[in-house]
Amino acid sequence: MVCGGFICTKNALSALNVVYVMVSLLLIGVAAWGKWFGLVSSISVVAGVIGVGVFLLVVAFVGLCGALKHQQVLLFFYMMILFLVFVLQFSISCACLALNSDQQNQLLEVGWNKSETTQKDVEKTLNCCGFSAVNLNSSCAAKCSTSHETCSPCSSILQSYAGEVLRFVGGIGLFFSFTEVLGVWLTHKYRNLKDPRANPGAFL
Repeated sequence: MVCGGFICTKNALSALNVVYVMVSLLLIGVAAWGKWFGLVSSISVVAGVIGVGVFLLVVAFVGLCGALKHQQVLLFFYMMILFLVFVLQFSISCACLALNSDQQNQLLEVGWNKSETTQKDVEKTLNCCGFSAVNLNSSCAAKCSTSHETCSPCSSILQSYAGEVLRFVGGIGLFFSFTEVLGVWLTHKYRNLKDPRANPGAFL
């Protein structure tokens, strides 16, 4: 049977969803690992990553069940959800790649002011105090605040990493967004194929 037939399309769609399952389990595992070893103490960050992982896992299971059973309803909902995720992810990825240094700094400052737990995590990890100015009178979690070292503001250190991180996140997001387009195309094609093992007169 040529690739593009029922069995080949079914196997390709199943393999794509297996990859999504592995990625979702990796996200959940990394978030749990970071929380367990104290690398990230912010519950909201951990919960957000785990939430994305669980959502992706559920979508992947829906797609996998629909592919294995050739279930039209599951395949339709899977295709619609995957398309919406593609639009959202593609937009966010393009925004990450298009941000300039001033916009990056504003985004970092918003994130900094939103959570004191995140501030302490950043100060402890990067050994810096304050965002745009050093303030040793506040409860700084950096080692430099209790030693004879000179503390630096966190904004300059964060910005040195922000560009690379945003390019990495944007690139990964674009890559996965195109796999979602592939998934939508495979699902649409697979829904309109006849199962050769079924009744030849039936259209499933």
